[in-house]
Amino acid sequence: MTNKVKEGDYVKVHYTGKFNDGQIFDSSQGCQPLEVHMGANEVIPGFENALMGMEENEKKSFTVEADKAYGQRDESLERQFNRADFPQDFQPEVGQVLVLQDPSQGQFPATVKDVSGDTVMLDLNHPLAGRTLSFDVQVVEINNEPGASSCGGGCACS
Repeated sequence: MTNKVKEGDYVKVHYTGKFNDGQIFDSSQGCQPLEVHMGANEVIPGFENALMGMEENEKKSFTVEADKAYGQRDESLERQFNRADFPQDFQPEVGQVLVLQDPSQGQFPATVKDVSGDTVMLDLNHPLAGRTLSFDVQVVEINNEPGASSCGGGCACS
């Protein structure tokens, strides 16, 4: 009997994420595979949906529209801050991505859109909002318990 990905599984995948022009924005290649707890909303909905029903060692390519990824851009999420709101040694640069913390202790990315005199304009949309994303994935392992190293994907853990 073949083991297929279902809700509740812990699935390890290698992936490469690309924009429509082929530019890679993220990849697990050369790193630990990403472990996803299916149904726990740990990854974007379109990514998780595409993994459902896959088998170990199966490879798949798929596209995720913005609505099933990081949502559409919301221009009202651009906010102006006083430079004094930032640490004194902070030198903001246009295009720089910051990680902000909200009052409920959640973290989210913000992009510096403009720096002018004493003000810094931040775009609080996720940097991938409004983008259609393409993925190449390979299911490496399917388990009913988390792996020994469940620190997520990326190269930070060894």
